[in-house]
Amino acid sequence: MKKLNVSLLAIMVAGAAHAADMGAVDEPIKLAINEWTGQHVTTHVAAEMLKAAGYQVEFVTAGMLNQFQALADGDIDATLEIWSSNVSDEYAKKIEEGTVVEIGDLGLDAKEGIAYPAHVADLCPGLPAWEALKDCAQNFATAETLPMGRLVDYPADWGTPGADRMVGLELPFKAIPAGSEGALIAELRASTDRKSPLLITFWQPHWAMSAYDVKFVELPPGEDACFNDPAWGPNPNAVNDCDFSPSRIFKAGWSGLADKWPAAYEILSNYQLAVEDQQPMMGAIDVDGGKVEEVVAAWMADNEDKWRPVVDAATK
Repeated sequence: MKKLNVSLLAIMVAGAAHAADMGAVDEPIKLAINEWTGQHVTTHVAAEMLKAAGYQVEFVTAGMLNQFQALADGDIDATLEIWSSNVSDEYAKKIEEGTVVEIGDLGLDAKEGIAYPAHVADLCPGLPAWEALKDCAQNFATAETLPMGRLVDYPADWGTPGADRMVGLELPFKAIPAGSEGALIAELRASTDRKSPLLITFWQPHWAMSAYDVKFVELPPGEDACFNDPAWGPNPNAVNDCDFSPSRIFKAGWSGLADKWPAAYEILSNYQLAVEDQQPMMGAIDVDGGKVEEVVAAWMADNEDKWRPVVDAATK
């Protein structure tokens, strides 16, 4: 969603909505902090909007895949950057039982996939076509993966999407989970500096996509049938022989959120953040060494027209 659209959305919300009750302003609203910088930015922007409305906010560190029980129990009140391609079965169960509710899309234009720094195309002729990886896997091998190539997958807490595709497409790569988002960035930096081979599971929006000239491998389209019907796709004996599903990024809350803090629920439901706004803040933190609180505070001061109407619509 472009910046103009975000501003227009905020104005429309301000004109159409009625002020809601503030609810339990004496109790903090607990927001989940997950493992990646973009989510920290997303969550701190939301927190500042809630504070501007008059709420208290508390941050709770939570693993992306294991946060949903805490959300269902009310130990966390909202989580603000869920990627549809990387969500657990536990989330679906909580939605079905009604203990967790979705509270709208975040608005980020996103993509996930198997990726590599641009220089790797010289080490694996045929890229970005995925079939090229069959013939050059040995170039990516390490001591822990021989004779297979190495794929640096997401941290274990994020699931195994890269490993799933290596199996589905019968590619001779062993997926090694990264320890963190920072470890993924370290891999990209080292590969770029040394011009060494690297295959990695990665995503956009992320400042590293441009900083390290990251390209996505072209995989078969990520259609629903790929994940349910082994006969679909190039491997007739397996599912996941395709790209990631198109990513939807959305927000979710504890089922009691709307009743306990009606105005906060409206704010979080209508909250949107554009790639054009999130990505520079990520770079200011991860590249320039800024603190997330300071970077977000600067953005809030410079972009009040984008968030203030949403707060005012819910509270005035």
